[in-house]
Amino acid sequence: MAYTEVTRTGYGDRLKGALGGVVGGVVMFIAGTALLFWNEGNFVKTKQALGESQDAVVPVEQVAAIDPALEGKLIHASARAESQDILEDAEFGVKQTAIRLQRNVEYYQWVEESRTETRDRMGGGQERVTTYTYKKEWCSKPVDSGGFHDPSYQNRNTVWLTFDARTSYAKNVSFGAYTLPQFFVEAIGQAENADVNPAPEQIQTWTQNISAHLRFSLPQNTTNAPPPVVHASGNAVYFGRSPGVPEVGDVRVSFTWVPPHDVSIIGKVSGKTFVKFVAKNGKSVSRLDDGVRSAEEMFASAAKENAMLTWILRLVGVLCVCFGLKAIFGILEAIAKVIPILGSIVGAGVGLVCMILGLAWSLLWIAIAWLAYRPLIGIPLLAASVGCIVWLKKRAKSKGPEPVEAAS
Repeated sequence: MAYTEVTRTGYGDRLKGALGGVVGGVVMFIAGTALLFWNEGNFVKTKQALGESQDAVVPVEQVAAIDPALEGKLIHASARAESQDILEDAEFGVKQTAIRLQRNVEYYQWVEESRTETRDRMGGGQERVTTYTYKKEWCSKPVDSGGFHDPSYQNRNTVWLTFDARTSYAKNVSFGAYTLPQFFVEAIGQAENADVNPAPEQIQTWTQNISAHLRFSLPQNTTNAPPPVVHASGNAVYFGRSPGVPEVGDVRVSFTWVPPHDVSIIGKVSGKTFVKFVAKNGKSVSRLDDGVRSAEEMFASAAKENAMLTWILRLVGVLCVCFGLKAIFGILEAIAKVIPILGSIVGAGVGLVCMILGLAWSLLWIAIAWLAYRPLIGIPLLAASVGCIVWLKKRAKSKGPEPVEAAS
């Protein structure tokens, strides 16, 4: 069932809140502007670094032996990432000759979700109606239900046992005659499930710990139910009555491992290992992809990722600017809310103006950034932003008060 809370705010408190929002709006506006400028520069610098490294890369067919002629050069090569290191999680009986071994822990818990609606009241006050709903789902850590708003759901979460999530990496991963550095090792993917095989003594210890937990913290729904047991199967150990029918408090620990396999790298040779290539503009370039991939494919993927990240940060920057302006001028809406319908009209107008002004301001700073890095693209963007500002001014004049005709 849903649980609802209603809070009411007076006109004076609402004005204070709007004034406080001005400070946050200024911070958001400045942060968004700075992000937009930095983001464009970062895109250009990354693109330049990728272009420089693509021109400098040396394709290498075989890395079976150390080649002194490659020292200090940026190379592209494909070979098997191999390791003889044994990665182990003795508690769960997992032992693999692997590049990476990862323990994932999940807890079946009640989680709280909320949805808030605001209603304006005559006189400038506001009523906030917050509806809390609850559902059960797997979480990466135990959820403290003591702070739930609905008293009937408070302190209903429990867990039979707790475990730490872990990730371990092989210390020695070879790439032909070379050794992969840590930043390459951590980039290797293609994980597979790792079988668990906990010792009977360990299962008994877990069972005893669960029994002790039951004595001191018995959940409401387990008064006459059989105690949970330990299920070890496949790549997971399940703590609960039935893996197919999870209950609050159940715990699931699963494992994945990364076996040796073919990878492709772009890296600068340094002795028997690799370091990142540093371009003239200071940007570093290195890449590891799973499987056998050509240098052209790897650079194309890197360029695509650079463009995608840039567009995401552009959107974030524009939203920060627009919402920052909305918070700064939100005081106008709050003042007009003394009459709800008037406040809504003012709020809609302020929102529209802030959106257009925010877009114009964002285009302006993107254009300024491009003027610094790529003038041929920056000039059209600057013209577009100026056009938005001119349109706003003309629109404002067209909506001005009409002149009063003199009486005849």
